[in-house]
Amino acid sequence: MVLNAETISQQSLPKHVAIIMDGNGRWAQSRNRPRTYGHKKGVDAVRNSVQFCKNLGIESLTLFAFSSENWRRPEDEVTTLMGLFLFVLTKEVKKLHKSNVKLTVIGDLSRFPSSLQERINAAHQLTSENTGLQLNVAANYGGRWDIAQAAQKLATQVAEGSLAPEEITEDEISKHLTMANQSELDLLIRTGGDYRISNFLLWQAAYAELYFTDTLWPDFNDEAFSEAIACFVSRERRFGCTGDQIKQLLAASKTTS
Repeated sequence: MVLNAETISQQSLPKHVAIIMDGNGRWAQSRNRPRTYGHKKGVDAVRNSVQFCKNLGIESLTLFAFSSENWRRPEDEVTTLMGLFLFVLTKEVKKLHKSNVKLTVIGDLSRFPSSLQERINAAHQLTSENTGLQLNVAANYGGRWDIAQAAQKLATQVAEGSLAPEEITEDEISKHLTMANQSELDLLIRTGGDYRISNFLLWQAAYAELYFTDTLWPDFNDEAFSEAIACFVSRERRFGCTGDQIKQLLAASKTTS
């Protein structure tokens, strides 16, 4: 069954979903096509996932498009990915803007060609005031990098005397991470059959529910996404508490609402 706003309680939905979009290359190779063909087909799955989240009322969707480790891939594949990224930004951003989607590209963007950096900045500016789905695209991103750059900012404040070392708390670190002003990550999905998070959103995933599927990314359609959401809804999220404590909290919230 494909979920929609009528078939599930809005309160039980994840507010923030992240996806490691794995399996493009294997999808293409299974069809005797080059790996780059799989990346191009993966764009369709991105479009579908964005629309799915909009229809369901999910607040934020974060997609792992290019990791800081992906530079190690064959040169032709990296070149294709950069070209594809540029093409998608050029072609899709106006559609996203028309749909009230706010686009943010997170990661160390300094390594990208200037033409791509300019497109990214233009996309940010065009969609910055939109109030619908928050779409984050992680490009040249790594979870360790994210934590390190936050630490560097805090270290600078300490050196300038505007922050004392004992004032560095989890909250302070969180304020300097990418996506600092967004909803906490609720659900992390990985397609493609591997069971690891590959240096993605290490800090943000601390209490996220993890969902792994063998479905390759180009085949990740509404039905596959619905299965992931249904699995999330069926789980009891305790955040370090016992199940009984959670039930008591839920009962108290219903009484006061």
